[in-house]
Amino acid sequence: MTDAALERLLPPASERPASIHQAMRHSVFAGGKRIRPILCMEAGRMIAATLPPGIENLGAALEMLHTYSLIHDDLPALDNDDLRRGRPTCHKVFGEAIAILAGDALQTRAYEVLARLQCGAEARVRIIEETARGTGTVDGMIGGQVVDLEAEHTRPDVKTLEYIHRAKTAALMAVSVVSGGIYAGGSQVEVESLRTFGRSIGLAFQIVDDVLDVTQTSEQLGKTAGKDTAAEKATYPALFGIDESLKKADALVASAFDSLECFGSQADTLKSLARFLVERKK
Repeated sequence: MTDAALERLLPPASERPASIHQAMRHSVFAGGKRIRPILCMEAGRMIAATLPPGIENLGAALEMLHTYSLIHDDLPALDNDDLRRGRPTCHKVFGEAIAILAGDALQTRAYEVLARLQCGAEARVRIIEETARGTGTVDGMIGGQVVDLEAEHTRPDVKTLEYIHRAKTAALMAVSVVSGGIYAGGSQVEVESLRTFGRSIGLAFQIVDDVLDVTQTSEQLGKTAGKDTAAEKATYPALFGIDESLKKADALVASAFDSLECFGSQADTLKSLARFLVERKK
């Protein structure tokens, strides 16, 4: 559903200017687990007891935002990576200038899609606000990226490390489930339960990502392994070691499960997804 929505919502590769649309599609359709759209749609299903019509467009917008962040993250000025999802990164194929613009274009297209969602006007505005905050500079994705860059070649304390991960990765995870809950008409209490769940699994996801960076090969990951160590990045394995990091991830998943207890068996799919995030190998 997500891929079909993305295919429909993104400009065709042949549409002028073709270079930017080809670059956008190169990164969006390079693979990936579509975790954020799936979390969004399953949160909506849990609240509404059925999949809300049109929620796949919301999921697609979230995937556009995630992909834009990956394109920019891979740029020479940031992580300088040549491989993403098993394919050459956007700037390696299309050049740095087009890659920057492709990321920008995915972000602007995402907000155009969000403005046209098939839910009530108040819900649309709330979703746009949540998304903008979660990808912004104050406790959001961009802010986390900035602190991540500034922490390179240092030995940050636990507080700084947690801020990086909660802002850079967990914020958009939380937005994914929160926006799905809002779209489905969830109450304030239900939405806040989803926010707690999203923040917990987002941090667990990033901890596991950091562990995989030092335990898996580039072929297994689909991206360059060992980049965090080479760049002296602030990571949980660097501070706590692999075993303790995995214990922390498991504890976060258990906490995430607790936040969904009020939903009973309706939360089983979201819980299964959370477990997958810490048991994955790529």
